[in-house]
Amino acid sequence: MPNATCYRHPDRETGVSCSRCGRPICPDCMTPTSVGMRCPECSNDKTTVRTAASVGPGSGPARATMVLIGINVVAFLLEVFSGSGGFSTFGSTVFGDGALCGNAIGDGGRCFGNGIGLITDGGEWWRVITAGFLHAGIFHIALNMFALYVLGQVLEPAIGTARFVALYLVSLVAGSVGALLLSDPNTFTIGASGAIYGLFVATIIVARHRGFGQVVQQLGFWLVLNLVFTFSVSGISIGGHLGGMVGGAVAALLVIGAERGIAGRKNVPAELGVLAALGVACFVAAVVVATTGVGF
Repeated sequence: MPNATCYRHPDRETGVSCSRCGRPICPDCMTPTSVGMRCPECSNDKTTVRTAASVGPGSGPARATMVLIGINVVAFLLEVFSGSGGFSTFGSTVFGDGALCGNAIGDGGRCFGNGIGLITDGGEWWRVITAGFLHAGIFHIALNMFALYVLGQVLEPAIGTARFVALYLVSLVAGSVGALLLSDPNTFTIGASGAIYGLFVATIIVARHRGFGQVVQQLGFWLVLNLVFTFSVSGISIGGHLGGMVGGAVAALLVIGAERGIAGRKNVPAELGVLAALGVACFVAAVVVATTGVGF
């Protein structure tokens, strides 16, 4: 079935409709808002909270992005201050209590690694999430936060804050699943990279769906470059990166599906509910993988 044509440009096919009035709009007519894309008329309506100028791609106030960066920075500082000095976080109390480790959250065993020694008993499920906010050093967090800032400035205004946060968390937890599947259960995994890779893929999918081919090419190049780095440098969580990519891709496809009206337009609560269910499913999968010891 062919796509509808833009109501302002009849010669342009599109699969996106205004989240307010439902009229089909092409990329030139799209204005990102917190509840999806809107047409020029609806975005200029005085009853809306944000105007077109304040939410343009890459220029809008990506508040959730900055909050997430702040949380990561605070967590890193807590690691540093609870450690033995310097910017290395290995061996710090916060690191020991929050890093992901298959044995620690799975079968009641204890996790050894990186010379830290005995640190924890099993059942600590929060590690599936907290590991995504911890980092191994200043270079590690600087790279991840730079990538989060760049991607967040594009993706958050495009799909809305609530969807962006949901997609980020889904990617983070999916990254933990991948790390548990592909990493040695007696080693630690930390970092926001799983969530970052999820944002990478999600931004590419959303940009492709909305007709921004140049964005797809640019991000595709950087994604391939980062994957080469992932597979060629030791000590990087391949499973965490791949898991985050899968989670981000699935979440982005759900967002696109909602824009196309598969689950009904203007039903943001239902859309967020589906994303939340996906996140819970990933969390349960992480627990099952850690508990059963399934891995590759």
